[in-house]
Amino acid sequence: MDKNTAKRLIDAALGRTSADLVVRNANVVDVLSRETFHSDVYILDGLIVGFGGGMRARREIDAGGRFLLPGLIDAHCHIESSHLSPSEFSDAVVPCGTTTVIADPHEICNVTGLDGMEYMLKASEDVPLSVFLMFPSCVPATPFEHSGAILTAEAVSRYINNRRVLGLGEMMNYPGVAASDSEVLDKLEEAYRTGKNIDGHAPSITGNGLDGYIAAGITTDHECETPEELQEKVRKGMYVMLREGTACRNVLQLLPGVTEGNSRRILFCTDDRQPQSIVRDGHVNYGVSLAIQNGLDPLSAITMATLNAAECYGLKDRGMIAPGKRADFILTSSIAEGIYPEEVYILGNKVASGGKILEKTPHTEPVGVSGKMDVKDFSEEKLSLRPGSVHVRTIDIIPGGVVTGKGEAFIRTDRNGEWIHEPDKDILKLAVIERHHGTGNASTALIRGYGMKHGAVATSIAHDSHNIIVIGDNDGDMAAAVRKLIAIGGGITMFKDGKELGTHRLEIAGLMTDEPLENVTACLDRMHETARKELGIAEGIDPFMTLCFMALPVIPELKLTDCGLFDVGTFSFTDVAIQA
Repeated sequence: MDKNTAKRLIDAALGRTSADLVVRNANVVDVLSRETFHSDVYILDGLIVGFGGGMRARREIDAGGRFLLPGLIDAHCHIESSHLSPSEFSDAVVPCGTTTVIADPHEICNVTGLDGMEYMLKASEDVPLSVFLMFPSCVPATPFEHSGAILTAEAVSRYINNRRVLGLGEMMNYPGVAASDSEVLDKLEEAYRTGKNIDGHAPSITGNGLDGYIAAGITTDHECETPEELQEKVRKGMYVMLREGTACRNVLQLLPGVTEGNSRRILFCTDDRQPQSIVRDGHVNYGVSLAIQNGLDPLSAITMATLNAAECYGLKDRGMIAPGKRADFILTSSIAEGIYPEEVYILGNKVASGGKILEKTPHTEPVGVSGKMDVKDFSEEKLSLRPGSVHVRTIDIIPGGVVTGKGEAFIRTDRNGEWIHEPDKDILKLAVIERHHGTGNASTALIRGYGMKHGAVATSIAHDSHNIIVIGDNDGDMAAAVRKLIAIGGGITMFKDGKELGTHRLEIAGLMTDEPLENVTACLDRMHETARKELGIAEGIDPFMTLCFMALPVIPELKLTDCGLFDVGTFSFTDVAIQA
């Protein structure tokens, strides 16, 4: 705010001039005292002036006794996981009541480096949604795979002072922090220097290890696994996020750990939320509603999704309905059973009604981030798997999450030692093909629990380095799927008996598309149905989201990178074969 704006607000508040708008007859949700009160709300220049008593306005609307609450804040998300460009993402989530997000663009930066950062800043600048970014701290996420870029502390220093960059993104490299790694400390130093936040990523880290992690200045975590872990992290000074994404959902799991005493240190986030989940259930409001329906006081839940997040990230202009704050708010008939926005206002302008955006947002051309496919000498032979033993390790899928089990199995091989698929064992081949630097790297392993009967699925979304990952029962379909992705610049595709069953093109870094939300969800709905009917993928397994996390070597227990099978427990590579 500048002094001219301040003068205009003062004059309107004291009745000397008129406000732009008054919202009459509202039940205001006061997150500061956690109560509601009946009032009119006056707005000028997109900011709240006050609550009446001699004020005037040029225009008015009647809230009809509905609840007026602050716009919701997503404390941690990856826009890329929606498959949507930033402008289309804005149009998708604003009708759900989300008016601000803190986004970590480490997905696109792992593919395109600083070109991805520039694109995300530019493409999200002039959209209704307030998009703040955290500078990715882990590009690459680990040294055990090839990503598209390496972002050093020098890169952090170039962006950390940007007003829309709120700090350093999730520090997944816990071992690097614990070892006082010099490069990690150099990145942390940039946040120290500017006084900005450092987000955490510390699943199951407790005790002295957690003390050291927090002592390094890391302020948030969205990876808690138990109520006890949540309470320890809050007790030691962290903000903890209740996450309700598509694959990772822990609101109900962590809710028993939330108390009246610690609730001011709890936030809501979505992390990775797919477009169908947004369309079907909502965005941040879904997690908030879930918590309310399972016993959390509605005023506490709303405070956690607004004021707490604003305070955590130093966003002093939002998160509450109060004079001088942004007029980002929701109108809804009830808060007792959840948050179901009927109208959404940003800076005092109605932008969504009845779950629909009122005016589509123009898109930004994805300069420097398209067609990122540099695959060297790919051939079907690259998919060969000769483990050297019939006793093997398997990546065991655990439904409902991204953690995998470390399994064992006995398999069949042909006379050349090549793995033979046995349908009754539900063991498939998994392969990761490097796509950023033309290294020619390709690795294979075995995976159990996906449930596919016959065919192949491939995607260029493979957290966090986003190489091509493909799963199948035969090399022919797997190779065809990989070649399709190379040809179209990335996406998701399925093949069976050499026939393409469906493809979702993601032309922006192989992660996102400029297609409208309705087109994206329609395509993915068709592909999900085909995956069940034609490929026989098991119920309870998301055929695409599950595959996306099988190359993530920071989440236990076994994962596959382009460099080989990785044991997250020992933080080292291991063989597929178990030698006698």
